[in-house]
Amino acid sequence: MAVPKRKMSRSNTRSRRAQWKTTAVQTVVCVNPACRQPVLPHTACSACGQYGPRGARRQVLEA
Repeated sequence: MAVPKRKMSRSNTRSRRAQWKTTAVQTVVCVNPACRQPVLPHTACSACGQYGPRGARRQVLEA
């Protein structure tokens, strides 16, 4: 296993960590035309309980 010989300086550590970025959560609108709530992709809507593409949506949760 590789072990560093020297302590990494604070500036090098911070410049490496500066590349860590967060991204916003991606949401889509609900497939139910009456609901239209933002939901996570590939998940059932918590407001109306429907899931699936527009042509084959189905009720999977009790609303």
